[in-house]
Amino acid sequence: MRILIAAASLILFSAAMFLTSFIAAGPNPPERITVIANEQARRVDISIDGQPFTSYIWPATLKKPVLYPLRTTKGTIVTRGFPLEQRSGERVDHPHHAGLWFNYESINGIDFWNNSDAIKPENAPKMGTILHRAVVSAKNGSDLGELDVETDWVNFDKKVLLHEQTHFVFRGGPGFRSVDRITTLRALDTKVDFKDEKDGLLGLRVVRALEIPSDKPEVYTDASGHATTVAKLDNTGVNGTYLTSDGKKGDAAWGTRGRWCNLSGLVGDEPVTITILDHPANPGFPTYWHARGYGLFAANPLGQKIFSEGKQELNFSLAPNASVTFRYRVLITSAIATPEATEAAYKDFVAAYR
Repeated sequence: MRILIAAASLILFSAAMFLTSFIAAGPNPPERITVIANEQARRVDISIDGQPFTSYIWPATLKKPVLYPLRTTKGTIVTRGFPLEQRSGERVDHPHHAGLWFNYESINGIDFWNNSDAIKPENAPKMGTILHRAVVSAKNGSDLGELDVETDWVNFDKKVLLHEQTHFVFRGGPGFRSVDRITTLRALDTKVDFKDEKDGLLGLRVVRALEIPSDKPEVYTDASGHATTVAKLDNTGVNGTYLTSDGKKGDAAWGTRGRWCNLSGLVGDEPVTITILDHPANPGFPTYWHARGYGLFAANPLGQKIFSEGKQELNFSLAPNASVTFRYRVLITSAIATPEATEAAYKDFVAAYR
């Protein structure tokens, strides 16, 4: 009898301990970051603490999926509206610069960067399109949200040159928002050459306030010789500047290498820094910065021959069925970030992906 009483007491004690630990643990933490897919509307909406942050979209008017728009913690939009929205005072050049994107100028000679609805019919066969295929997974979370998608990189004849799998991680807290983009590209039955070119790889186009003030129009030419004029505009409120990990500032950042690059300025009354962080495991590390004063902010690790004026050459390629992974973090802070703060953020990013 004593044994039975002791056993019963042990069971009751264990049950009490279980209930105590369950109560102490409390309910599951709230899902602060939501990732809501609506494939019929061709979009996935990401919100943090109930406020919109960005959306992964693949409208029929674009030639690739993009994240658009990107916002600060205060809701301030930091990406240009054109060609998706018309905003007063913004530039309307380069219609292929929409939101935050990932593509390249030369994939087996096919241009995925410059493609848009503005391309002349005779040039269309030279252009490639990235087709959204599937939302594989969309997960909410208390600390982060995750999105996995698949796309195909196709030429004019719809032949698939690359299959893409991308894992997005969205984070946010007091004073910051961030996007990690982990993209794996796999060649199919054909070798894929990434010829060294200027236009690539991860890019975004920013609002007018974050451009560098300019007092003259500029003309930029792509690899096919197509010229685009970037007009001179009123510089009121325009105050952006670049700073790289190697200390290059302003327009001097373009065509130089670094493990990170900041674009800082005031957007209205809000101090803002957009940072692109490059990962040491990426091909071509440290990346070259294709960072233009008119608001194009891009990391291009594959254009070494162009940026080094022929002193270096990469000519990256994938054998049939081979793959490569690129890892980037885009960090948006409501502050003019210091080099020390950015270096700390860089070390945190590197530690996240070994």
